[in-house]
Order: sequence, then structure tokens, then C-alpha cells
Amino acid sequence: MADTHPLFTAYPIEDFKRHEAALTAAVAGVMRGGHYILGGDVAAFEKEWAAWCGVKEAIGVGNGTDAIELLLLGLGVGPGDVVAVPSHTAVASISAIRRTGADPVYVDIDPTTFTMDPVSLEAALRGPAGGRIKAVLGVHLYGHPVDAAALAVICARHDLFFLEDCAQAHGATFQGHRVGSLACGAAFSFYPTKNLGAMGDGGAITTDDAALAGRIREIRQYGWRERYISAVEGVNSRLDEMQAALLRVKLRDLEHSVARRQELAARYREGLEGQPLVKLPAVRGGVTHAYHLHVIRSPRRDELMARLLERGIPVGLHYPAAVHQQPGYARFAAQSPGLGQTELAIREILTLPLHPWLSGEAVDLVVREINEWAAAG
Repeated sequence: MADTHPLFTAYPIEDFKRHEAALTAAVAGVMRGGHYILGGDVAAFEKEWAAWCGVKEAIGVGNGTDAIELLLLGLGVGPGDVVAVPSHTAVASISAIRRTGADPVYVDIDPTTFTMDPVSLEAALRGPAGGRIKAVLGVHLYGHPVDAAALAVICARHDLFFLEDCAQAHGATFQGHRVGSLACGAAFSFYPTKNLGAMGDGGAITTDDAALAGRIREIRQYGWRERYISAVEGVNSRLDEMQAALLRVKLRDLEHSVARRQELAARYREGLEGQPLVKLPAVRGGVTHAYHLHVIRSPRRDELMARLLERGIPVGLHYPAAVHQQPGYARFAAQSPGLGQTELAIREILTLPLHPWLSGEAVDLVVREINEWAAAG
């Protein structure tokens, strides 16, 4: 592989450079304050994040995986239960389910949006695990929202909890509402590469259910209702005060940075629309795509990936294998419906460079290399 072309700088580093003065001041403020766990910045960020998402409650936790786990635990999901989840997702979605003691049942994807297929969900409910399904975890993959209306109807019909995995979708909307407000609860990651990224791990849960929020707040800190007295079983998963302060700085710029991602995605579309060897990201009507990742499809993916890497263009695979194809989680595929669209997508997907601080010149270079490759046959 060639050295990375100088136009393609790393997103977390560029994001830091753009906010360096404010981030440095935020860190100094926390250090001077002397309150480093669940202090004023966590409380303030929780209020600001809830308001930004359009919900009443946000609970800061240690990371995005913990956010899913604690959301499920707050709803009473545990051993003997099953959670429906797409196999085409980051393995963290399934890892979190297993940490509650519940099992996953894998659901296939819509091939145009890469999100959970409601028809496949119905098939899972008729399948061998159907009677034990207690919750549905819709993953807004790559930044495209799930079909929340269709999934909510299915969940209501079968008395299931409908939940959102928003780790890749900060700023996406469905029918005018931001993700994180579409279900009874939602989980976010603030991993450094996310649309809203900390400088370390961090996560949050959003909900309009005050009772659920209260249970999660207890669980995140040893089950305490009063200090040192555990009313319920709990864990240690607290959003770090330093990370909360940094996130508060970056949150001020989030709307602008998501808009910039959308501008760059439009530039890719302008340059590659109609290219027969490339299928661009779809955007379902009534939604906005947050473009955490810009993922195309190509029947000659491996050839195209090799060409771009040779030119120093940092492309990647999200993901090289579906979760049901990975040894640690393959055993749960037996109770799942067919996953044909997932398995086809895994062979064709390719992630192109995109982040808010990427230049238009960089996008144009990627477009030119793809078109030249395709023209060469």
C-alpha cells in the first residue's frame, strides 16, 4: 500500500486543530475545578445533549457499548430474552446484547440503505426465537436512519421495546425528528471518530421516559440511590467529566459539521452519479443522512479498493464480515432468518474518505481515480 496522499488527513486530529483553543480551555477548567467524576460538565452536557436530540433525558455513560447494555438492563432485558438486531453492524451492537445475558437474533438489511429490513424482522418474529424476542435494536448504520415508522408499528403489534443504536448517526433526522428521539430509548457513542467525538471513550442514552432514565442512572453507578448503598445491582459506567467538557465544546459545531459532511457527499454524488460500477449511498424520502461514513457498493470492490490504496487514498471496509460470520457470534445465526442481502453487501461495500475537514479537492481526486479506473475496464 502506498503512503497516504497528503490531502487525506486524519479526522480526529483535524477536529482537534479546529477546536484546539476551546478544548484546551475546557480541560483546564475541569482540572482547576477539582471535581472529576459526575460533576458540573457531565450534568450540563446531559441537558444540552437531551435538548439537541429533542428528548427530556440524557444519561452519560462510559462508552457506546455500555449505552446499549445499560439501556437494555434498564428495560429489564436479560437472560432468556432475545433482541432483534441487524448482523450488518459494528460488533459492539451484539456484544452489548450478550453482556446483558440476552441472545441476538440477526435480521437482514434493506440493500439500498443498509438498515434493518422490516420484512426480515417479521420473519424473525415467526422464527424459532420469535416468542422470546423482547426488544428490537434498530441501527442507523453509516448515518442513515432506520425506517422508524415501520419498525415502531411492528414493535407495537408484538409488544416489543423499539430501541435505537445511534452510534453512527449524530445529526440524522427521520420525518423532521433527530435520531435519539424516535424510540423508547436510544444509545450513542462518542468514540473519537464519531460525528460528535470525545478524545477518548464516552457514550449516552436518550429517552423521554423519566422512570427509565432514573433506573439507568442507578445502574451506571453501582446501583446507588444514595452514596455507598446499592438499591439494585449496578456497574461502573460514567461519562468522564473531562470528556463531557470536551463534548460540550464540539457540540456547538455539530450542526455545521454534519452539514459539511452532507455537502461532501453531494460532491461525490455529482462526480459519480451514473457510474455503472459504483452504487452511491441511498437516502430514503423523509430522512436526512448524517454521513458518518460514505459507503458505496461495487461488484468489483476488491479491484477498486486496491487501485485507490495504491494511489494513497485511505479507503476501508465497514465491515469486512457481518457479525454472524464472525466466530465469536456465529452460533446465533441458526435462529435467524435468511441474511442474503447482508452477505451480498459485505462483498461489495467500500468506505470512501469523508469528514467535515476534508477538502473538496480531496473528494475530486477520489472521484477522478474511480472514473479513470472504470474507464480503463
